[in-house]
Amino acid sequence: MKYIIHKNLWLLTLILTLCSSSVLAACDNNADAASDKVAEIIARDTLLVGTTGDYRPLSFYEAKTGTYWGFDIEVASEIANALGVKVTFIKTSWPTLTSNVLAEPQTFDFAIGGITITDERKEQMLMSDGYLANGKTILCRASDSHLYQSLADIDKPEVRVMVNPGGLNEKFANTNLPHATILVYPINEDIPALIAEGQADVMITEITEAPYYVKNDSRLAAPLLDKPFNHGEIGILMRKGQDNLLQIVNATLQRMKSDGSLRRLREKYGLIY
Repeated sequence: MKYIIHKNLWLLTLILTLCSSSVLAACDNNADAASDKVAEIIARDTLLVGTTGDYRPLSFYEAKTGTYWGFDIEVASEIANALGVKVTFIKTSWPTLTSNVLAEPQTFDFAIGGITITDERKEQMLMSDGYLANGKTILCRASDSHLYQSLADIDKPEVRVMVNPGGLNEKFANTNLPHATILVYPINEDIPALIAEGQADVMITEITEAPYYVKNDSRLAAPLLDKPFNHGEIGILMRKGQDNLLQIVNATLQRMKSDGSLRRLREKYGLIY
């Protein structure tokens, strides 16, 4: 009984501490409904985090060790620390991301790993504040980098554009490159090597992902890295009704911005934007 009382008091203290003055009214109004998810996580003593594990350097699953690493993996661990619990990562995929978030019973508490904030996602689910700049760009062979200086250079039938299925990369390619030859390949992390080997010419990717591959494979280039085709931000995705968890996530992100830990993580993983 003492343990249960202690847990409840700790939870109340955490919620009140992390709710800023600008959201105190919202916390009061939603306390009964929103605290259930946080209480569930604390009672479980584990934060369940969905991630694709195919997006270096944000979220990657090392099959040999059975572990995840990356910028977003460390961000999720910081959120678990704020809650005072352990973290367990659960594999999801880009085609199943939304259905996994909305699944009943829940597959995980939130999803992380290079997830761009969009109006469509915000209509169906909750998204955190943005914490990393994002935008579409390309990878190509270094020897061909002079050929691709604009979307018009890519949007030609002879240019083979490879994308992973179910995410915004495929959607961007289908919308903006109607004349190019679009190749859908199921394993995102394999595409850069396939480009380098000549299996396709261009990969649609993000400014968060491209520098990693350019740095680690001299065969590759990102000639439009400084001129992304669009601009956005990466956030954390969860189902509606988890407002209290969302407040804790946003408060943790704000703290990481303020104390410099987010900047240090960007530097660690070579995220220059």
